[in-house]
Amino acid sequence: GWLWRHELLKPMAIILGLMNLLGAMSTAVFILFAQEVLQTSVFVFAVLGTAGAVGGSLGGIIAPRISKRLGSGRSLALTLATVPATSLVIGLTSSWQIVWILLAFSTIFAVLWNVITVSLRQKIIPSELLGRVNSVYRFFGWGSIPIGAFLGGVVVSVMENFTTREIALRSPYFVAAALGFVLMFFAVPKLTTEKIDKARATS
Repeated sequence: GWLWRHELLKPMAIILGLMNLLGAMSTAVFILFAQEVLQTSVFVFAVLGTAGAVGGSLGGIIAPRISKRLGSGRSLALTLATVPATSLVIGLTSSWQIVWILLAFSTIFAVLWNVITVSLRQKIIPSELLGRVNSVYRFFGWGSIPIGAFLGGVVVSVMENFTTREIALRSPYFVAAALGFVLMFFAVPKLTTEKIDKARATS
């Protein structure tokens, strides 16, 4: 109940869930996308797997600096913008090198999101409710992932009836990009620096 009544954490939890849902749409078909569209070998596919590790390491170093320079609201807005932008470019490209760069890039901003939101939750959630509220928050974040994976598979299966296999495998990225732009439009006004600072001040 506490989370659902909070004017900042409630939309933040929902937005996180929707971002993870969109990400899972493409992740579910990524191995097929890499093999059939990017034409990767086993070795190159393994190299693609390092993008998240590199992005995560870089994110841990630079994310606090980005947050400090831009402010929390702008940093979260930038993270929201990377979801549709990277999805669109990956959906359009046939270069595994570009995909690697974009995967690393998006992971940096995923770390940026966590740096801001995890510390924020620890600050504003009452200590006696911290465990329960975080559990509900993570339910939104993680619970949407299997739904997104299912939807990604559905998109490919449906599109195969109307177009080529390659375009069908690209389609989850295009759908995620389109929905990501819509999400960004509605989410950014909910997560401004002013609202975040107000929540911190009143905690």
